[in-house]
Amino acid sequence: MSMAPGPSKSGSGTRVPAALKRAQPNTWGGAALVMSGVLALLWVIVVINAFDGHHLDRFGLRARSVPGLEGIVTMPFLHASAAHLLANMFPFLIIGTMVLVGQVRRFLIATAIIVLGGGLITWLIGPPGIVVGASGLIFGWLGYLLARAYFARRVGWILAAAFALFMFGGLFSGLVPTVRSDVAWQAHVAGFAAGVGAGWLLHPRRGSTRRPPTIAGRP
Repeated sequence: MSMAPGPSKSGSGTRVPAALKRAQPNTWGGAALVMSGVLALLWVIVVINAFDGHHLDRFGLRARSVPGLEGIVTMPFLHASAAHLLANMFPFLIIGTMVLVGQVRRFLIATAIIVLGGGLITWLIGPPGIVVGASGLIFGWLGYLLARAYFARRVGWILAAAFALFMFGGLFSGLVPTVRSDVAWQAHVAGFAAGVGAGWLLHPRRGSTRRPPTIAGRP
């Protein structure tokens, strides 16, 4: 008697449905699916904010303002308009997927360093007014990809960094100071610096006596 194959089992003996396995971020498809879900959340927030008269913008980062400190965490989730998020959407999805795939815990640590560290720097040096947008996080992920390749010297990561440079090299113009009042270039620079710092911290150069922080479970 033939039987349909049941769901696969993980190493611990727990049954894991095949569809769930494909959605796990240790594969390119799974990582892209996770990032697409986060991106969908950002679009939901944009729509809600638009219908609410952009009242959510008050949760953005306000430089050198104590009440504006909360914006360090909330800034990446808010965008000034649908066009603003549309401009960020492609690099957010692609670069985020490249950082996430097979490196879930390091992704979370690097993202926390970028959001908190880059956000704090932006709070210290940012322009007056409210700053919103995920571009600082995107620049941070890009800086992390490049630093990871430079310090770890793994072929796969070097190729990933080269691809990121080929696809998104134009983003580096966003690191140049500008007089445009609608562009917080300080957030770009702060995020990029925090991403490079995360790469240095999590991926010591081969032969270095410095060791990365202990990360429980699989990297």
